Amino acid sequence: MGWNYPGISLEEMVKLIKGFVDILLLASGYLSTGLLADWDSQNIKKAFQWASFFQNVLTDMSSTDDYQDSVKELKAALCHLKSDTSFPEGLASISYASLLHAKDFVLEHLCGCLPLRNLHLRALLLAMVEVDLEKLPGAEHDRLNTYLIKLQLKNAPGTSSPQILEKNTTSTTKISECSSGDLTNLTIEACLARQSTVLSISKVEEGLAILSDACGLSSKTDSTSLLLKKQKHSRVLMSSGNMELLVRYDKRNGWRSKNLSYFLHKRTIRMVAGASIMLSSPKNQWEQVLKRLIASTQCRDNWIHETIELLLLGYIANKWSTVVEYLMSFSCDTLTVLKMYQALCNLLPTISQATHFKVQAASSKETRILEYVVDLLGDHLQPLWQLSPVLVAVGIPFWSPVFRYYLSEIEIQLKGKSSTMRFCNCVQEMKEHEECELAERIWCLYIFHIGGSHVLYGAKLPTPLES
Repeated sequence: MGWNYPGISLEEMVKLIKGFVDILLLASGYLSTGLLADWDSQNIKKAFQWASFFQNVLTDMSSTDDYQDSVKELKAALCHLKSDTSFPEGLASISYASLLHAKDFVLEHLCGCLPLRNLHLRALLLAMVEVDLEKLPGAEHDRLNTYLIKLQLKNAPGTSSPQILEKNTTSTTKISECSSGDLTNLTIEACLARQSTVLSISKVEEGLAILSDACGLSSKTDSTSLLLKKQKHSRVLMSSGNMELLVRYDKRNGWRSKNLSYFLHKRTIRMVAGASIMLSSPKNQWEQVLKRLIASTQCRDNWIHETIELLLLGYIANKWSTVVEYLMSFSCDTLTVLKMYQALCNLLPTISQATHFKVQAASSKETRILEYVVDLLGDHLQPLWQLSPVLVAVGIPFWSPVFRYYLSEIEIQLKGKSSTMRFCNCVQEMKEHEECELAERIWCLYIFHIGGSHVLYGAKLPTPLES
């Protein structure tokens, strides 16, 4: 039978839903350009007026079997609307069910948007108070007195009130009562639930900061020099060979602490979270975001390496915990840098034999990210050398052409040949590459692509890699 709901056509309903989506986007506190939006109580009240309209229409539509065909048509239209690549990823949860409780949906969206700035919060609470006042009968002065009496009764001794901060209650549990409860109290409860979540996140951040600082301190501590001082007062002296191994082990342990500290740093964690959200949207959407960043950035060189850092963190977002756990538990070996480099070179012939690893390890999302990184880099690898060695090691799979170019540049540096980049003077000073930045980068590549290939690719590589 098709659409048969009187008073409004399906096309008009879909058009209004698109307008409602735009309202919700602005309610997040940002314009489409990414700039902060001025959002006052009147705008929030308008959003609730829109919500009331959809809630009333869909409630009426669902109340009788006569309009079930219209319900099916609207659900199908919503699915088609969300399938459009330009539809905002953050509102992908909108559905017939959420529009049926549209006021709940708006309140949850308003209390869940980040960041919930002071002006935004003030406008939200003011709007909710005004909406509750308008629902009360009588003159303006009488409504205000009635409203204040209700608030006093709710907060009176012996009156049960939800202790959001003491109970693990989510905002959605309380917001679901929006249709029958006072919006002011429900908004406060939702904000308190949000605050409880923020406090929990803050505690986690504090713990990570302590661990990160400890790792950073460990990387700066010269435990070998302390051991040498002890050796002067000991009757048993270590052989020069054993001491060399100890020095090498200590240096690698310092590298591990330094690179672990990068992953645990607050800035990195925020970038991982942001990249994971942004890169979950269709490629054309996050490409537009990055292009806007280009247009608004004065220093293009900084933008390129910071953008690649963001992309690589998004690429490894699903492996972040596994990578950190492996780096923490990894037992530093004492192979020479040259042997590590030779083992990495042995990876290159296995590329054609590792198609199943490539398919298994890279999702379509990860493939799109990596392709964009390759396009950004072009023939210039300079941005990679500005990033943390461990991020490059984890973020560039061995079958990528970038991996081969990266190894080629490492070889140039190892042999001290002419290059536009220079990261050590070991060749000029007749020293082995054991403590320089180049050695650290080779070590990071080795421990993940050789020792930790199961972390990156889900299984050990099938061929013997060391010569």
